[in-house]
Amino acid sequence: MREPPAKLRLSDEGYDVLADREGLELTAYKDTQGVWTIGLGHTGAAGPPEVVEGMTITEAEAQSIFRLDATHFREECVGMVKTPLEQWEFDATASFIFNIGSTQFSTSTFLERLNQGDYAGAAEALLWWDKPPEIIPRRRGEYVQFTEGIYAARVDDEAWGDMTT
Repeated sequence: MREPPAKLRLSDEGYDVLADREGLELTAYKDTQGVWTIGLGHTGAAGPPEVVEGMTITEAEAQSIFRLDATHFREECVGMVKTPLEQWEFDATASFIFNIGSTQFSTSTFLERLNQGDYAGAAEALLWWDKPPEIIPRRRGEYVQFTEGIYAARVDDEAWGDMTT
């Protein structure tokens, strides 16, 4: 049953699949866009701590930072999404906003369509965010999560072909 976003929280399954999508790195690295990243996809854009070259953290610290980041992006999502969502739709939306950031999310066709109640069109727009190419399996995972409630971190080419034929 679809609920207003303000009533929803990232589910345990949503946390797990998002963490899998992000991957755990305990030493700071530059992502494909050149942004310093650490832990489970944490960047300074999400808030403290600021990520700098040479930084290291423990797995416990990574989990703690991840929970704070997820809470931050949940609040961003609640502030922008105006239509009710199923839990799996909310979790997929949270994963998407976590990945692309609040600024890009706020002007996305995904959000525009979702707020018009066009759930299928919003799901389609998820797949347009396909750069860099290595993001495509993640985006497909978010798509099947949003449309079918299947919590897949990634969907490879073979599985995608089976799903779309």
